[in-house]
Amino acid sequence: MTTPSNDDSTLTVSWVSYILHLIVAVSAVAPGGQIGPALLVVALIIDLVKKGDVSGWEATHFSFRIRTVLWAAVLYLITLPLWFFFLFPGWLAWGLISIWFLYRIVLGMVRLNAQRPVTE
Repeated sequence: MTTPSNDDSTLTVSWVSYILHLIVAVSAVAPGGQIGPALLVVALIIDLVKKGDVSGWEATHFSFRIRTVLWAAVLYLITLPLWFFFLFPGWLAWGLISIWFLYRIVLGMVRLNAQRPVTE
């Protein structure tokens, strides 16, 4: 186990951000649980603001969460027309994107708990 390169406050911020992302991810795959957009914006702002305060393995987690949110947003936007023309493919695409998002957040949490960097 490696020691953190930053103080405990940045580690706490990482955990808070991951928990917010996890709530968003679970609510995205749970029927009727669409509480996520506001929490996602809060988590993204936290990550963007605090990213400059960290270095080393911890910094990889901030970049990882930011990239995950941006990629999910792009994928949701690209597949948005499927909802207007074909309901089932839109539902399927968004379901798969949400599962991918959940997987990435859980992966990041596992790596953060082990104090390891997140690599693709």
